[in-house]
Amino acid sequence: MKLIEFILKKKLAMGLMVVFLFVIGFYGLTKLDQELFPPIAFDMTVVQVEAGEMPVLDVEEKITKPIEQILDGMEGVDSHASSSYIGRSSVTVWIEEGRGDEVHKAIDAAVMPLQSQINGVNFIHSVQITTAQDYDFFMDVSGGSMQQITDFAINVIEPRLEALPEVRDVQFEGLEEKEIVISFNNEELVTAGVDAQQVITTIQQSNIITSFGQLGEEENEPTVRWNTSLSNIEELENILIPTMDGVKELKEMAEIKLQVKDVSSGVWKDGSQDVVMVQIGRTSDYTQIEMAEAVRKEVQKIKEEGLVAGFEFNEVVSQADYVKDAVDGVTTNILIGGLISIIILFFFLQNVRATIIIGISIPLSILLTFASMWLFDYSFNMLSLIALGLGVGMMVDASIVILESIYRKKETGYHGKEAVLLGVKEVASAVIASMLTTIVVFLPIGLLSGEAGKFMIILSVVVIVTLVSSVIVSFTVIPSLAENFLKLSSKQRLKRKGKVTGFYGQILSWVTSKKRRRYGIIFLFALLFIGSLALLPKVPMTIMPDMYNRYSELMISIDRGVSPNQKQEMAEAIHQKLSLIDDVREGFVLDQVDSLFLLVNMTPEEEATMDQKEVNEQILHELLELKDDYPIVDVSSVMSMGGGYPVQIDIQGENMEDLNKISTNLSSELNKIDGIIGTTNSFGSLVEEELVILDESAMKRDGISPNQIVGQLDSLTMQYPIGTLQDEKETAITVAQAQSFNNKTDVLEMEIFTQQGMRKLSEYLSFQATKSPSQIDHMNGDRVVSVMANIENRDLGSVNRDVQQLLQRFETQDGYTVSISGSLEEQQEMMMEMIVIIGVGIFLVYVVMAVQFNHLIHPIIIMSIIPMIFTGVILGMLLTQRELSIMSGMGIIMLMGIVLNNAILLIDRAKQLRNENYHASEAIVEAGVNRLRPIFMTTLTTVGGMLPLAISTGAASSYQAPLATVVIAGLLFSTLITLLLIPAVYMLFHDIGVGMKRLFMKKSKQSLDTETKVAG
Repeated sequence: MKLIEFILKKKLAMGLMVVFLFVIGFYGLTKLDQELFPPIAFDMTVVQVEAGEMPVLDVEEKITKPIEQILDGMEGVDSHASSSYIGRSSVTVWIEEGRGDEVHKAIDAAVMPLQSQINGVNFIHSVQITTAQDYDFFMDVSGGSMQQITDFAINVIEPRLEALPEVRDVQFEGLEEKEIVISFNNEELVTAGVDAQQVITTIQQSNIITSFGQLGEEENEPTVRWNTSLSNIEELENILIPTMDGVKELKEMAEIKLQVKDVSSGVWKDGSQDVVMVQIGRTSDYTQIEMAEAVRKEVQKIKEEGLVAGFEFNEVVSQADYVKDAVDGVTTNILIGGLISIIILFFFLQNVRATIIIGISIPLSILLTFASMWLFDYSFNMLSLIALGLGVGMMVDASIVILESIYRKKETGYHGKEAVLLGVKEVASAVIASMLTTIVVFLPIGLLSGEAGKFMIILSVVVIVTLVSSVIVSFTVIPSLAENFLKLSSKQRLKRKGKVTGFYGQILSWVTSKKRRRYGIIFLFALLFIGSLALLPKVPMTIMPDMYNRYSELMISIDRGVSPNQKQEMAEAIHQKLSLIDDVREGFVLDQVDSLFLLVNMTPEEEATMDQKEVNEQILHELLELKDDYPIVDVSSVMSMGGGYPVQIDIQGENMEDLNKISTNLSSELNKIDGIIGTTNSFGSLVEEELVILDESAMKRDGISPNQIVGQLDSLTMQYPIGTLQDEKETAITVAQAQSFNNKTDVLEMEIFTQQGMRKLSEYLSFQATKSPSQIDHMNGDRVVSVMANIENRDLGSVNRDVQQLLQRFETQDGYTVSISGSLEEQQEMMMEMIVIIGVGIFLVYVVMAVQFNHLIHPIIIMSIIPMIFTGVILGMLLTQRELSIMSGMGIIMLMGIVLNNAILLIDRAKQLRNENYHASEAIVEAGVNRLRPIFMTTLTTVGGMLPLAISTGAASSYQAPLATVVIAGLLFSTLITLLLIPAVYMLFHDIGVGMKRLFMKKSKQSLDTETKVAG
């Protein structure tokens, strides 16, 4: 209490400290970045390899397996999975926790040399998975000609927006790009006695800029420079080509024309390709909100200047809007929660000055939290804002307990400093114990693995900082103000016990007076807990809730080799499907080569006719119907945590045919489960191939090598770039396909150059029909086929239980294993980790209370309320149909700290009364009467503070509502139970202690009698 006495003596210092807190808090507030999610680097790396048109079996053997061998011998690699496609390999690496950056660099250094060591590899790229986004603001230009749109994008948008200090970069998707196409005339080439490759080499050698050194003896030692670079199409046409008939110009042997690239635009808006997507990235010195405001102002100026004419220039999506909605929502929730807390406080104390004191403590605690977040380099993001919103209800708990204790001392006749010291002393240990128990339940959060674990640590730290800030304020500001500012009227000083307090005292006396009554109470609540566990399977479950912001992203996987015309047809079909859904406003399709990325904007919340979850399910259902008519492999959402399919089952084995057979059988069984839709597998369909068989004897006879045949076939059948013009747009120069073929006969009839002149390919090769898979997956080096599915109208937890039952009865042949993976596996791991975390948290809580109370039994009495937490949570989730997820799991962990606070208040007061020679039953009854008001006040203020979060809507609602619902339901239920259960358990342990004491005394007496008889 010396600290409190010092604070009361140095009120001026306290006043200056409060001013300092306001200043530093507001300063920290202005420095906090604002973003959707914090920048987190996960312990995961993806290695991507491009290898042209290399067959899938060759990709597996030559590329994927060497990479896997490197990973198997690398320290820090936990596991890896790979997918081999035609011309592409993708390897996902899971790294030991906490070593993501270090091992990623080692992986990058180890795999990069393979680019030059393996023939056919174009490039290798590795990237570490992170939440950081390159671009935060998206716009589109549409409704006009592509030439007009492209010119506007390059000449207006890019220079104007990149000139803003808030903007780092502007990137375009779908610009109309032109290229120069060279189509060789084969007859002219034969007449001139040259092949296409010789002409291409001459073109490339003619289009160079180089230097030959310096003229050392000349003045200023000038550099000798060679510049025959091509800057326009005319210069290209006039290139001189040496031939057997002398030097000829290129235009004599080829047709040269400037044309729009066939695949220049990879973006569709509502089925139309006449659109350019604008992506805008911010500099690190500015927040997303600041950049969005600057961009919108500049765009408005561009429109006011009349530069947008004949087309439209509109926003697509801005991350800043979601951040702003979250910030505004949490700000509103904090204000409403704080107001509710103050109203509840005034209702109980009916003292304006006491209400003002608490009203001052709330902003002080919040500002101290902001200053701490700034020092920790945290930002305003979805997670920290949710933590702040949840912290508001808890923020006043310590202040209320201390203020109520001082208030009660003044009610009983104490004044000024004496009332403050006695009041603080009576509850100080309970407040500190409550703070420590709430903090330690968050410490095991670090055991939570994966993406969710990274997020939850941030949320936990902010909650802890908020709690510590509020306790600091409660022990400093509250006593200072309460000494003289808190005054009671004579009526308040003579106030007797209220009816509720008196009635509760009578109930406690009734419960504690008879053993059968208190044991009956314990037995009744035990039955209630066991009964509630039977309802657990009825609670909806998921891993992380989707973010509902009237916006959705989907990945549409397509077959490899789909033509631009087919993609155009798919984009139009996607638009037709989306137009059937009322709440869809517009859709954008982005070409990702082997997939189509779909962005869907929905109608605003105020115009919505359906919940976003229903809209998401309807979009998925409509798009999956396209699989029957288009080369679409599958459709999946990428908005949920981790993305991908919610249901995924891995089948491991060696033989591809057997894997395919097992996956087909499993898919048919999965389709029988209610809620399963869009079942597919990673095996795909077998791709028919014609393998080239070379006639080596004929090739040796005519002096031709396999490389010559491949080279000439490439030059005849492929369109490929050979350079660029040195103009402003760096226009690409491309050699067109000289010949096309649609069947084997066309190929065999092709002619190539040999030493004996032109010969048909049929003299040197033939074809053999084969089949190969389009995709081969590995898990830690073993072949695996994944059966995947989406879910509709059911939660992940209930589907998980049905899938588990299916796998228990599903039989496979020897050498093949079937196991759950994906979201189902993550959910199982999450449940196990949450059980461990809760178990460790309970143990740490026990240790803290045992040390604080210096007693081994009192913590057990206090913790007897924990089972009732789960009963309240189960009932609350069932009534509201909220999903049990990582976020609601965080609410359970938080509840363990909050609910124990009420029990701590009771037992701590009972302990004090026992030290004053009260009987056990009298002590627990008096403690209950003394602590009823602060328990109700802290409970109702916490509930009031979290109520706006539980009923909120908007971007953050799907994250914060389940968490707040858990806290409110569990807290209200367990508080009512605490008031009866804790006294009953307290008396139970008292009865056990008395019984043990009597037994010990009886044995001691018997021993003494025996000794007396022996002595006699």
